[in-house]
Amino acid sequence: MEFENRLHNAPILVVDDKEANVLLLENLLRQRGYVNVTSTRDPFSVAELHRVRQFALILLDMQMPGLDGLGVMGQLRRDANRNFLPVLVVTAQTDGDLRLRALEGGARDHVTKPFVAAELAQRIRNLLEVELAYRDRIEHAALLERKVQERTRDLEETQFEILRRLARAGEYRDNETGNHVHRVSQTSRALALAAGLDQALADMIQHASPMHDVGKIGIPDGILLRPGRLEGEDLEQMRRHVEIGGSILGGHTAPIMRMAHRIAMGHHERWDGSGYPSGLKGDAIPIEARVVAICDVFDALTSARPYKQAWSVQASIDYLHAESGRHFDSALVQCFVSILPQVLEIRTRFKD
Repeated sequence: MEFENRLHNAPILVVDDKEANVLLLENLLRQRGYVNVTSTRDPFSVAELHRVRQFALILLDMQMPGLDGLGVMGQLRRDANRNFLPVLVVTAQTDGDLRLRALEGGARDHVTKPFVAAELAQRIRNLLEVELAYRDRIEHAALLERKVQERTRDLEETQFEILRRLARAGEYRDNETGNHVHRVSQTSRALALAAGLDQALADMIQHASPMHDVGKIGIPDGILLRPGRLEGEDLEQMRRHVEIGGSILGGHTAPIMRMAHRIAMGHHERWDGSGYPSGLKGDAIPIEARVVAICDVFDALTSARPYKQAWSVQASIDYLHAESGRHFDSALVQCFVSILPQVLEIRTRFKD
């Protein structure tokens, strides 16, 4: 019963320039229980009517002044995102070549006038059943796609939450950080966008960057929490946090985890090749690691530590300029300076 209701409520359009033919088809449809019927004698209006109503079936005459049936189908085909049109050609023309061209033009079926009412009614029903089944399949496919997208978003959010919680664990170990990872995260996204990276990549950098120092979880408290600068063996021990972070984050195929690994392993590399742990140089350093390196250093310079006072913004910017082309990617330094007001707003929002 439900399908029959859908069938008889399906929107149908009758197109014929002769009023008598329109009335004949309307009467036939009403007798068969179809209640959602629209008619037009203007072939130029068909494409717009179909765009608005999305008819399940169009009964189309072929021989009309100004724009014939083939022309109407041409307009419909330009707007359609499918290989066939819901068109049943109803015409007095018996030209076999015209019938073939109509079918090639997208028509689903062809009936010649004068027609047998029972035969036409059955062809109409058959085409409506196919069209409704086609629409059901499209709707089902769209529903499945939405579910897949929702599931993908859920998985991504789970990955992001794991990263955020790991970053928070690192913060508990290092009492100097405060809101450092939040500022670096937000600033890294802003710098990535300013550098011309697309939004999806910038968003991923935002989510992955808080993990840049997760390896500090593996550094002994006596070194990690010691006030003052580290030297010698203690400094080498501290530098191991990069490889520890790489070990924690490595070996997973998820894009966000792979990026977090690249950032953890690359944010202490230097543009001139003098960084660690691998001595990467220039563009061999992943772009996301170069972005985070600038944001990380700027935030560290402008933040107070037990062993130093916070630098002024200007002194920190001067340092970035001085290290441009040595420690940092000079193009990214210029981009960073260009968004300084945004960086300072982020610092205010996530102040310690």
